[in-house]
Amino acid sequence: MPTVFIGHGSPMNTLAHNRYTEAWSQFGREVPRPTAILAVSAHWYIRGTAVTAMQTPPTIHDFGGFPQALFDFQYPAPGSPALAQRVREVLAPLAVRADEDWGLDHGTWSVLAHVYPQADIPIVQLSIDATQPPAFHYDLGKRLAPLRDEGVLIVGSGNVVHNLGALNWKDDAPPYDWAVRFNDAARGRVEKREHAPLVEYQSLGNDARMSIPTPEHYLPLLYILGLQDQSESAAVVVDGIQNASIGMLSIVIGGA
Repeated sequence: MPTVFIGHGSPMNTLAHNRYTEAWSQFGREVPRPTAILAVSAHWYIRGTAVTAMQTPPTIHDFGGFPQALFDFQYPAPGSPALAQRVREVLAPLAVRADEDWGLDHGTWSVLAHVYPQADIPIVQLSIDATQPPAFHYDLGKRLAPLRDEGVLIVGSGNVVHNLGALNWKDDAPPYDWAVRFNDAARGRVEKREHAPLVEYQSLGNDARMSIPTPEHYLPLLYILGLQDQSESAAVVVDGIQNASIGMLSIVIGGA
């Protein structure tokens, strides 16, 4: 299976039809149908590593201040206790907690609502351990690689550029220069397979500091880069910047 990082942006993209959501839909039509999905979402950022292990994960509305229609939205995809156990096996000896409380957060369902609108593919979420450095997350991605051979689509959902403090709510707001520079630099390094500087992103200067004031939206990218083998190229699914400071770059690795 290919693997993909999707820049999810605002939860309102769930209900929107724009060039980003259209590109996500096209990806879903072109990718081989997976047996299951493993999602690494920016919005499950906790102490420790956990995997959702329930048969019927709830749709979590982990946000505030949006229209009621977004709170009413449900994505009733099944879970997969079997995949949860398989994730624990491939990540051993790392302790991975089987979680029965979380479910699917909007980093997962806002995207998959367009990729797989029928919500008929089993989904498991893997948490991001907030106590660990970037290299840990890149390494975890590498260790998840056997799942690709088992038909599992691994999806990282976040944003390469994510600065809410600089957000401009106007839909046509021009992007900040630093956001454009860092987004373009990151995309170029992904396309050239230059993973090391992307893992050590703190060393990339002020543009990186402005684009990644907190790491949780950036780290899902590192899981996907860790999954890239020597023979695979990376291709842009869609790119752009919403609301001046939210990067929508989406990257697929492997044949889609």
